[in-house]
Order: sequence, then structure tokens, then C-alpha cells
Amino acid sequence: MQGPDERVLASDIRALRKARGLTLAEIALKLGRSVGWVSQVERGLSTPSLSDLRAFAELFGVPISLFFSHDVPVESERGVVVRAGRRRTLGTSESGLVEELLSPDLGGSFEMVRSVFAPGAELKAEARRPTEEAGYVASGLFDIEISGVWHRLGEGDSFRFEGKPYRWRNPGTEPAVVIWVVSPPVY
Repeated sequence: MQGPDERVLASDIRALRKARGLTLAEIALKLGRSVGWVSQVERGLSTPSLSDLRAFAELFGVPISLFFSHDVPVESERGVVVRAGRRRTLGTSESGLVEELLSPDLGGSFEMVRSVFAPGAELKAEARRPTEEAGYVASGLFDIEISGVWHRLGEGDSFRFEGKPYRWRNPGTEPAVVIWVVSPPVY
């Protein structure tokens, strides 16, 4: 019998694999595990060890903290509601970016993330993902470069782009809070 954490973990690993267009066989080869084992992990029948979770995190390019969900005390809220004090936190304040997963899991067609950018924080190297992304600036100043064009955004402004190179920075003296939506989920 699988518990709630195993269900979320299994769903998230499967969603990350599919978002990256990888097969079970490709994952198994990269992890040095059998296809059957990876399939059992994705179905919640096997629980990966901490070293396995580190390997999954490295393979998918996500922080290992993503795989540690917070308990949902009310069964009717599981997979539906995420309470403010129970979000999964991704990143650290030392990196200049702390993100919280607002979506209950990665199993849907999109994910929603609350990103807090420290003053002066920036993504120096251009990033590009095979996703459609949109964001809403809840507070602060936020600069985003999309396909070589910089845009200065303030509280209440929003943006959207698909599959284009981007960079970001917080030019302000206060943290910038951006609600970010990504489809398909990549975290």
C-alpha cells in the first residue's frame, strides 16, 4: 500500500520524465537501473533511496528538495489544495532565487511556482526550455530578457513566451515576487 508521499513522488518523477521526452529505457540506462525498477518507482510500487533521488534530481536538473513533499493533513485536499505553510521550497536564499511550488504536484499540464528574486539577483547565462511560460509580478521590480529584448516589469505587470531564450534580473532594492506558470511542468 502506497502512502501519500509515494503517490506524489511517483507522479512527479513520471511527469519530469515525460516533460523531457525520455523513455523508461533511457532513464534506466542513465541511472544504471532496470526498466522494471524505474517503472515501479513511477507507479509508486518501489520507493527510491536518497542516493536514487539525488540521481533523479541530477538527471532532471532539479533540486533534490523537489522530491520531498509536505504532508497534507486533510485527505480531501490532497492533489487539490496547497496551503501557504506547506509548499515545497526549491532553491536557497544564497542563490538569490527561492521558489515554492504552488501546484499540488507535477502531474497536470502546467505547474505554478512562486519565485522570490533577491535584490541584484540575476540569471547571467541565457536559458531556453521547450515550454510555454507566463508570469505575473506580484511585487517589486523584475527585468526579463526574451529573445534579446529586455522588458522592465513592475507590480501587476505580466509576460508570456514560448520556447524562446530568456534571462532575468532584479534591478530593485527589494525582493521581486513573480508567480510563474510553466507548461508542461519542468520542475
